[in-house]
Amino acid sequence: MVFSPVRLLGATVLAVSGVLAGAPAEAQQPRTLRIAMTAADVPTTSGMPNNGYEGMRFLGYPIFEPLVQWDLSRADHPADIRPGLAERWEQDAGNPNVWRFHLRRGVTFHDGTPFNADAVIWNLDRFFRTDSPQFDQTGSAIARGRIPVLGAYRKTDDFTVEMETTRPVSYWPYLATLILFTSPASFEQGGRDWSRVAALPPAGTGPFRLTRFVPRQSAELGRNATYWDEARRPRLDRVVLLPMPEANTRLAALRSGQVDWIEVPPPDAIPSLRQAGFQVVTNSYPHVWPWVFAAGRANSPVADVRVRQALNYCFDRGGMVALLNGTAEPSTGFFKPDDPRFGSPQNRYTLDATRGRALLAEAGYTAQRPLRLKIAISPSGSGQMLPLPMNEFLQQSMRENCGVEIGFEVVEWNTLLGSQRVAPDQPQWLGADATNISLVSSDPSQMARWFLSSNFAPRGSNSGHWRDQRFDEAFAELETATDPARIQALLRAAHERLVDDAPWLWIVHDLNPRAMSRRVRGFVSAQSWFQDLTTVEVQ
Repeated sequence: MVFSPVRLLGATVLAVSGVLAGAPAEAQQPRTLRIAMTAADVPTTSGMPNNGYEGMRFLGYPIFEPLVQWDLSRADHPADIRPGLAERWEQDAGNPNVWRFHLRRGVTFHDGTPFNADAVIWNLDRFFRTDSPQFDQTGSAIARGRIPVLGAYRKTDDFTVEMETTRPVSYWPYLATLILFTSPASFEQGGRDWSRVAALPPAGTGPFRLTRFVPRQSAELGRNATYWDEARRPRLDRVVLLPMPEANTRLAALRSGQVDWIEVPPPDAIPSLRQAGFQVVTNSYPHVWPWVFAAGRANSPVADVRVRQALNYCFDRGGMVALLNGTAEPSTGFFKPDDPRFGSPQNRYTLDATRGRALLAEAGYTAQRPLRLKIAISPSGSGQMLPLPMNEFLQQSMRENCGVEIGFEVVEWNTLLGSQRVAPDQPQWLGADATNISLVSSDPSQMARWFLSSNFAPRGSNSGHWRDQRFDEAFAELETATDPARIQALLRAAHERLVDDAPWLWIVHDLNPRAMSRRVRGFVSAQSWFQDLTTVEVQ
């Protein structure tokens, strides 16, 4: 397939001009922030956004909240969790499968209806009970893929809910961050039709309200002046979100003053942006940009661990970082090498063409019979950085160093996301040997999500169907461990298997770059996929 950035650039500029030309004076309000996202479309707005974690960043957490939130208040250490719509929670002493959440009192949805245990159960039925009147097939596919271990749930009183996992899971509170809550009344107002609910707009409990939504063009958020957490009531009146999948389109919009903030500026433009007085913000965060191998598909070359290891030795990570103008770090595993959870794997991947070619030869691939692979990629999307030039770099590097022939299937971001919800032999995988999906690496719950064999897609998010007995055994003990030292040791053991058995091609860790007008103030670049817009001001 051929991707045409010129055609897309023109379409996007026309769309942006249409959004901003209608009300130029309003767009220039001192307390209006205009953000250019990397998404090709506005994420869905009904309370469980698509477009991956960029959808959660902009059309999820600002409007709809979970029981457990991320603490995004600091930039100097990785973000951790804090109370959200639940004031506190505990694991049942007699049954470690059961978690009890004590809900925050006095919270109302944007439509004025109360948040309570009934609303929690109603939302859980939306995602996890197929026979419920409010069942949301699209939202359910997203939620179930992220949270495969929820077995049961119940209300114990008006402000207490119990959730029961299918096995003891020590990291359940981290998974609870992925369930967002919307007003049951908004579903009724929308005629019990989620597509109509999305256009109401729907009601969450967050610091912003969705005030306007134009499919494929824009979404607008307004300040929730009665937000339950007074300290986090927004300083902005309005946020305008614009999908701009092409990096140069975002750059032009920022330089011309059409937007105040862009996600992922083109790396080669960063020096000139800084020279012109724009802010360019980067920070380490839990993000890895890999190829997810179809390791569990028997007819794929990457089912052979020697091929997966070889590919990890066949490209130049330093050259990739240079291509990105220093906005990424080399990846040699799920965690970074200086992370205490990295461990001591046998393989320390770097460019070593001799070793890569030797491993390929052991697997039966030579200059006379070269390895040929098809990789499914997208032209843009949540956390995808610059997938076209990055994948072209990989294609050239692997061909030059190890004689590997790489072909691409280029599809829209949400189409590519569909591959992560099915087994690797299904049509949604597009016959590919790997998919290029950037993924979160923040905590043990994410490691379990991507790699446990019990989380094979479609039940969970192990879409490549990689299975490793030693990894599974380490995680089985980790899920019930309570001693911090033992938990760290088990994480190291599990991570060593991720490096040595290589279910992914470890490419780079992103540094989360974004560029902003000098008028933007108060932004804290949290070490997280998600960011807090409540502290931001536009002068």
